[in-house]
Amino acid sequence: MARPKIERPDFGGPFPEHIAVIMDGNGRWARGQGLRRVLGHSEGVHSVREITTECARMGVKSLTLYAFSVENFKRPKAEVGFLMRLLSKFLVDERPTLMNNGVRLRAIGRLEELPKNALAALRETERLTERNDGMLLRLALAYGARAELADGLRRFARDLAAGRVREQDIDDETLRGYLYDPHTPDPDLLIRTAGELRVSNFLLWQISYSEIYVAKECWPQFRRPQLLAALEDYARRVRKFGGLVNDAPAPKPDTTRSGMRAR
Repeated sequence: MARPKIERPDFGGPFPEHIAVIMDGNGRWARGQGLRRVLGHSEGVHSVREITTECARMGVKSLTLYAFSVENFKRPKAEVGFLMRLLSKFLVDERPTLMNNGVRLRAIGRLEELPKNALAALRETERLTERNDGMLLRLALAYGARAELADGLRRFARDLAAGRVREQDIDDETLRGYLYDPHTPDPDLLIRTAGELRVSNFLLWQISYSEIYVAKECWPQFRRPQLLAALEDYARRVRKFGGLVNDAPAPKPDTTRSGMRAR
């Protein structure tokens, strides 16, 4: 079912309530600068801070960032260790920014697989920000969409066997209830950086009708101007959710940068 469309004249049309981002290209950016791969992740933190702050300021209701996938655990041990230490530091250092912008933090994924220090920092930051009434920032950590569906299916099977769910009552909303975060609406806009044309096992259920925008810049280069370009591109989209839109205006051609539509 199509959600109500928010119009923003300053962007020329619809405005997304929920943005999801695949933050790609940290290592590629670092190599291009003659730096070690891990330093690209450190630089990427600055983009996280700026994009989070800008989205909160502009009135985005939810922002989901693909921070660490279940597959990322396959990377070299030293890199994974660096990323987990960087995550712990980020969760502590960004608390003032989150509080000053009224941002609530929530994480989704197989969080029990995170190191104890990172998980403790995460839970404390979630606790400190839970009463904030502004934007919801979701970090996808130890996350994979197939893992999310498998975990949900296991919980569903237990409920079905126990009689808490009846087979004849199963529909899309029933299954949604077994996702990691069933209450946050689906993303309106999915942004992927570094020019890659794939969704990388991210929110496969939730992005069924998301608009997709691909930025050529690597994540450390994705800042406010690139975010504005994505929002302006989204404002030109006509969202049909598989149906028809009567008297819908023809979308304006994108003359600034490439975008990719999802229908």
